[in-house]
Amino acid sequence: MGHVHQGVAMPFLQSNVGIWDRATRLAAGVLLISLAAMGAIGPWGYIGFVLLVTGIMGTCPIYSLIDFSTFKRQKP
Repeated sequence: MGHVHQGVAMPFLQSNVGIWDRATRLAAGVLLISLAAMGAIGPWGYIGFVLLVTGIMGTCPIYSLIDFSTFKRQKP
């Protein structure tokens, strides 16, 4: 049987994107994808998919790398 790690947190999957950051990422992602799809901007606009994914998941790998967060944890 394989060894199972219990209680090991994966910091790159922890929430580090706050509510306003998420809303901005989602709006900007939709806008960029829409503009790229209409041909109003170049194909670089499809980078909006990255903003959508990070906005939906609530985690940003770049934030994890630099140990940054806009997510405010609730006090118990």
